[in-house]
Amino acid sequence: MGALEKLRRRTTAAGRTWLSSTEEDLPGGETEARLWEILREDPNDIAAFSELAEIVRRQAARRHHSDQKEQESPQKARERAKTAADDAVWALSEELAHSGRAWFPLIELARLSVHNDREAALRRLATAAERDPSGRALAKGLQMLRETGLPGDALNLGVGHWRPQEHDPQAGKHLVQAAVEAGRAADARRHLDALSQHPDQGTVAALRAQLEQLIARAERHPHKAGQPVLDLRESRSCAAKLRGLLHR
Repeated sequence: MGALEKLRRRTTAAGRTWLSSTEEDLPGGETEARLWEILREDPNDIAAFSELAEIVRRQAARRHHSDQKEQESPQKARERAKTAADDAVWALSEELAHSGRAWFPLIELARLSVHNDREAALRRLATAAERDPSGRALAKGLQMLRETGLPGDALNLGVGHWRPQEHDPQAGKHLVQAAVEAGRAADARRHLDALSQHPDQGTVAALRAQLEQLIARAERHPHKAGQPVLDLRESRSCAAKLRGLLHR
């Protein structure tokens, strides 16, 4: 059984007991109830999600310590405590992700699973981007991939979903940064030029000044990318040409 499947089974069996919003299961139930109410209205309220996630992490840690084995080493205990906390946040995210409006819980699920099941994590990020026309979900997804050392995946995700005229300029910023980190300075400059299409020219000008310096340094000191990057537009073009040849 894979690590991710074990995680899912643990959260199904036990995780939801950490997510009960009743006062008897959650000390200080008024706070949890208030946060749940906020998240039911807006599952993408990052502040409320973060606060509730911290609560369920602490509750999971308390349960872990109460069940801790006497002969368990400190390192093993820490590992089990972290796993228990991640399980609890997984269950919270999974519960909220059922809403068709939810994109931030999908990003959290992707963050928790990216090292165990990268493809599933990328699918969650793509779904999150599709659910949010503002581009905030895309920006958060790109940021998460960059922070986990996957700039190539961030670049692929951005190329497939970014709409420079409509999306939050932060999405363009993270896409440019991902291109630089993936060793694709030319792509970074192309994406920076596309960012200029956004109507908020004040924000774009501030980002451009910052990103121009980043690209200039990358051009002076090029490095090989640590992760392959697939340009989805080039792939679609090649596929179209191939279909044309096959139908001749």
